[in-house]
Amino acid sequence: MSNETIARVTLGDGGPEAGVQGLGCMGMSFAYGPTDQTEARATLERALELGVTLFDTADMYGNGENEKFIAPFIRAHRDEVVLATKFAIDANPENPADRVVRNDPPYIRKAVEASLRRLGVDEIDLYYMHRRNPDVPLEESVGAMAELVAQGKVKHLGLSEVTGSELRQAHAVHPIAAVQSEWSLFSRDIEDNVVPTVRELGVALVPYSPLGRGFLTGAFTDAGKELSGDDWRRTLPRMTGENAQANAALLEPVRAIAAARGVTLAQVALAWVQQRAQVHGLTVVPIPGTRKRSRLEENVGATRLELTADELAALEPVASKVAGPRYADMSFTSADRD
Repeated sequence: MSNETIARVTLGDGGPEAGVQGLGCMGMSFAYGPTDQTEARATLERALELGVTLFDTADMYGNGENEKFIAPFIRAHRDEVVLATKFAIDANPENPADRVVRNDPPYIRKAVEASLRRLGVDEIDLYYMHRRNPDVPLEESVGAMAELVAQGKVKHLGLSEVTGSELRQAHAVHPIAAVQSEWSLFSRDIEDNVVPTVRELGVALVPYSPLGRGFLTGAFTDAGKELSGDDWRRTLPRMTGENAQANAALLEPVRAIAAARGVTLAQVALAWVQQRAQVHGLTVVPIPGTRKRSRLEENVGATRLELTADELAALEPVASKVAGPRYADMSFTSADRD
């Protein structure tokens, strides 16, 4: 694997500069089963060596534990990294499934102070509203976030899982640097209205789960049978039972391209996401998650893989054939508001 660093782009108009691929840190301490913390910390360091500078976490990942986990790394490299975290999902520590979405200004002010304290920093580079509660006027929520910028607690604002119209409404209150949404060979619904709005407003798109939470890598075919009992993916409809069996068969064109090019399934899937920047004419910085240096290097290698027109055409029908919704409870997404 080359030590050549990846290209850099700017997130939004006047936003932070970051490597063209970021790193999702959630799985290092939350949701995906047991973790080798020593290897995970080494993965953070290796990412920075390769030019990955956008590190993504959230306050709800382990009720703040993920922020605490990456905090020493962030502080050690404060001037080199773009720190992104999120607020809005208020979960019961005793029962994480018991959760509500909070967008009210008092909660936002409380949440940012808690994140700053856990991370041990004075300012967050990119602060996302993790989920949208339609019962709270967007102007109030984004207005409160804008106050954090004025106070020097946050540099740039982001939104996650919003519609195109919600982005437009928020951007009118305060510039939005980035929108984080699920985007992969299996999940392309944002192309209907979010992508055109992002392009029009000059906002960056930060795809989460660009590898379909590992399913697109071929690492497993049925989460219910193959992953540990505490792995959250066992609850996802696309990854278990008959849906998983049907969706595993959809990887055949990915396998064929990978075999022909001498690369991995993950690299093909990630290259497809990276090339959405050229296809749609916007800034795209996917944040695949990993806790292993070998996987990180594999993922970064995808930034230098360009798929041909014929290969892109072979992958085009995949998303339309996927069985099952993204989550068991889609009310925590923007799907019902499109």
